Amino acid sequence: MAISVPNLFKERKYPFLFALSLLLISFTILLLSNSSSSSSFSSLFLSSDFHVSQSPPLPSSSSRSPNDPVRSHPAPELKNDAAADVDLDVSLDIKWRNCKLGAASVDYIPCLDNWKAIKELKSRKHMEHRERHCPTPTPRCLVPLPTGYEVPVQWPKSRDMIWYDNVPHPKLVEYKKEQNWVRKSGRYFDFPGGGTQFKYGVTSYVDFIQKTLPAIKWGKHIRVILDVGCGVASFGGYLLDKEVITMSFAPKDEHEAQIQFALERGIPSILSVIGTQKLTFPDNVYDLIHCARCRVHWNGDGGKPLLELNRILRPGGFFIWSATPVYRDDERDRKVWKSMVALTTSLCWKVVAKTVDSSGIGLVIYQKPASYSCYEQRKEKGPPLCDQKNYQNVSWYEPLSYCLSRLPVDSMGNLLSWPTQWPQRLSSKPPSLPSEPDAEDIFNEDTKHWAALVSDVYLDDLGINWARIRNVMDMNAGYGGFAAALNELPLWVMNVVPIDAQDTLSIIFDRGLIGVYHDWCESFNTYPRTYDLLHSSFLFRNQKERCDIIDVAVEMDRILRPGGYLLLQDTTKTIKKLNPVLRSLHWSTRLYQGQFLVGNKGFWRPSDS
Repeated sequence: MAISVPNLFKERKYPFLFALSLLLISFTILLLSNSSSSSSFSSLFLSSDFHVSQSPPLPSSSSRSPNDPVRSHPAPELKNDAAADVDLDVSLDIKWRNCKLGAASVDYIPCLDNWKAIKELKSRKHMEHRERHCPTPTPRCLVPLPTGYEVPVQWPKSRDMIWYDNVPHPKLVEYKKEQNWVRKSGRYFDFPGGGTQFKYGVTSYVDFIQKTLPAIKWGKHIRVILDVGCGVASFGGYLLDKEVITMSFAPKDEHEAQIQFALERGIPSILSVIGTQKLTFPDNVYDLIHCARCRVHWNGDGGKPLLELNRILRPGGFFIWSATPVYRDDERDRKVWKSMVALTTSLCWKVVAKTVDSSGIGLVIYQKPASYSCYEQRKEKGPPLCDQKNYQNVSWYEPLSYCLSRLPVDSMGNLLSWPTQWPQRLSSKPPSLPSEPDAEDIFNEDTKHWAALVSDVYLDDLGINWARIRNVMDMNAGYGGFAAALNELPLWVMNVVPIDAQDTLSIIFDRGLIGVYHDWCESFNTYPRTYDLLHSSFLFRNQKERCDIIDVAVEMDRILRPGGYLLLQDTTKTIKKLNPVLRSLHWSTRLYQGQFLVGNKGFWRPSDS
C-alpha cells in the first residue's frame, strides 16, 4: 500500500519520522542564520590578529546646532535595504598602533613620507623627492594627535586665525616675518593677508589684477583658478569673497606646513609639485593660473613645466606671472625673461598685459589661444601637438610630455566653447558633456537627484552639525552633483574622481567646481586632520576588487578631523563590512533608511603602551 506524506502526519504511524523532520527544519534555519550573519566579513582580507567581537554602544555625535539649515520638504521615499539586518555594535578587534616616526608622526602622509624610497632615488633634480612614493604594504598605523589639539576655529574666523597647537610649526613666522604671511599671537597663528608679492596686502593685489585686465571679471568669467606655489593660500582665501574658487597647491615641506596652514584655515588646497609627472587634473579645465614668485623654473627641462600649465589651462584662459624677471633689470632676470619670451611664443601665448604697481611689484598676463590658427602658422614647429593615439585624459602617474595638448572638441570636431558665466555654469549644460542623445537628460536628472537628496535628507535627517562643516571631500564625485547641491552653504568640496570610475572630472570643472583624480588604494595628498566631512556614494562598488576596505578606512581616519563625519551611501553588504572597522577605531555610527551610514570620529588614539 502506498504511503503518502499527508497520511503519515494524519495517522501518526511514524512518530520518529515526524520528530526527525522537525529537527532537520530547525537545524537548517539555524545554519542559514549563522551563515547570513558571518558572510558579510568573508571578503575582508583579515590578518591573523583580527577577530569579530561585540562592542558596547558608543556615544552618539553631538546634537545639531540651532544654526543648521532647516528644510520643510518631506524626505523622499528611500529604499529600505534590510536595515534591521545590520548590527552596528559589531566591531573588529584590531590591535591598532600609533605611527612611530618620531616628531613627524603627527603629520604623516604615507605616499609623501616614504623615506626609504626617497633615499633610493637616483636624482632629485626635478623634485622627484616631493612626488608620490607609496609604501608597500599600506601602513595600518594611526596618526597621533598633536599635543594640545583642539576643535578647529570655525569659518570665516579661521581664514584669519587658527590654533597654534593644531599646526605647531613656527619656522614660517620667522622666515617670512617681513612679508606678513603669518604671525604668532598667543595661542593662535594670525594671517594678515600678506605675501611675497602682496606689499599692500592680498586684497589690493587682487584688485590690481582686475584693474590691469578688466576682462578677467572675477567670479563671472573667471571662476576656477589654480595658484601654483601658493604659500599659505591667502590669494585663494580672499578670492572666495569674489565668488572665485582656487585650487592652491605647493609641495610638502618647501615652506614648512604651508598647505597644512591653508587647510586649517578652511581654504581649498592640496599637496602637489610640478616635477616629472603630470598634475592630477584633466586637460583644458582651469580658467586662470597664477604664480607669484612660485619658484618654478618654467623653462627647465625644455619647458616641460610650462607645457604642463598649457595642458590644464582652458583655451582662452590666462596665466598671471608675478616674479622678478617681469620687472627687474639685472643680468639674471633679463636672461630668464628672454627665455620666457621664447617659450611662450612657441606655445602661442599672447601677452595681454604687463605692468608694475606703485610698490614696484610687476606682473605679466598671458592668454592661451582658443583656436589652432597660431599653431599652424608657427615658423618653428616645436613643441609639436600631442599625438592623440593612445592618449588618456586621466593623469595619474603620467610623465610630463614635451608637446602641446590638443584643444577640446565635440563629437563633430567643433571646438568647445567657454562655459557660461558663474553662477549659471553650475547648472548649465557643461561644454565637455558627452554628445550622446541622452547625456544631457542624465546630467539634469543627476543634478535634480542630488538637490533633493541633500535638501530633504542630508541637511535634515542625518544628525550632522553642518554649522561646523567647512572642508568637505566627495570621494566618488560623479558629475559633482553633491557639491553643486551644497553651493549655498559656507563650505567647499574637493571632488575626487577615482581612476577606475567614469572620467567626469572635466565636467566638474566646467560647472565651476574643483577636483582631482585619485586611487583610493593609496593615501591622498593631504595632511592628517584636514577635512570636516567625507562623502562616499557607492565608492566601494569599484574598489572592492583592488583595495582592502580596512586600508581605505585607515585613510579616512587619517584625513578626517576629530569630531568630523563620514557620510556614506552604499549597499547593506558594504555597510556590514565597513561599520565594524569604524567601530574598532572608536567611531560612533548610525544608520538611516538602511543605506546611509553616518560615522563620527572622536579623539581616541591607541595607548602607546
